[in-house]
Amino acid sequence: MRQYRNRLPQLRDDLFITDGGLETTLIFHEGIALPYFAAFHLLKDDTGFDTLFHYFTRYVKIARRWGFGIVLEAPTWRANPDWGAKLGYDAVTLADANRKAIGLLLEIRAAYETLETPIVISGNLGPRGDGYRADSQMSIDVAWEYHRPQIETFAQTDADMVSALTLNYVEEAIGIVQAARDAAMPVAISFTVETDGHLPSGDRLAEAIQRTEQETNGYVAYYLINCAHPTHFEQALQEDGHWRKRIRGLRANASKRSHAELDESADLDIGNPQKLGEQYRRLRDLLPCLTVLGGCCGTDHRHVEAICDACHAHVEISL
Repeated sequence: MRQYRNRLPQLRDDLFITDGGLETTLIFHEGIALPYFAAFHLLKDDTGFDTLFHYFTRYVKIARRWGFGIVLEAPTWRANPDWGAKLGYDAVTLADANRKAIGLLLEIRAAYETLETPIVISGNLGPRGDGYRADSQMSIDVAWEYHRPQIETFAQTDADMVSALTLNYVEEAIGIVQAARDAAMPVAISFTVETDGHLPSGDRLAEAIQRTEQETNGYVAYYLINCAHPTHFEQALQEDGHWRKRIRGLRANASKRSHAELDESADLDIGNPQKLGEQYRRLRDLLPCLTVLGGCCGTDHRHVEAICDACHAHVEISL
């Protein structure tokens, strides 16, 4: 059942969490090989399916413990044509993998959802190229055509929405939004930034959101920031304007390392979970509509627990 497609509950004031850094958790903590960071490839057999089931279930249990909702992102960040082809997937088998990923999350929702913990299911898209570099950019029309099949596949399932994470230039974001609108799917757009708070394309975060809003008539359900440490974008959030109210989600990295440094790292920098939680709490003062809280590279359940603790306390104090 398309339970929340026409009424996303995270657009209200209640707090929702997401998972942490799926790929870095699987690689560094679980010792699982993930070629090209492609977690969806685990869906090829029962063992991989079970691994992902248990991974996401851990976060659902955290959400239930705190009385928060949760947005479950399908493990399909790499399940697009270019990355899929590197692993031997064609259009048919790639669509099957995307459908199976949503099926995994539907099983979890059926088993664990409660009135206090609504579970929103999102079909996740990643960038066509490297999320850390904007050296190969598509036009809006090419981005629409490229991402349309994955979005249409999600639209044919019981997914509630689609989301695109780690986007590093505006044209790809706009093409994705236009494809989502054509498929009548709610869409969340997440930009990543460098240590100076600018997108890898050089655009300011405010500019990226404002242009996407203008080009799509405000169709985006909400925006997020992901794959950057809070110290990288906190200054950018000082720029005033309505655009800040459109940011409803945050999935930060645990590490202060730059994208280039992360690319070259052989180890995992988990930072300080408690300090990250405190930074999220402070960011809620800059982002008044921030309700979707999770992690990205280097984060795991410990970081999400710390974020829950810090932001729950913030809510209690505010009340």
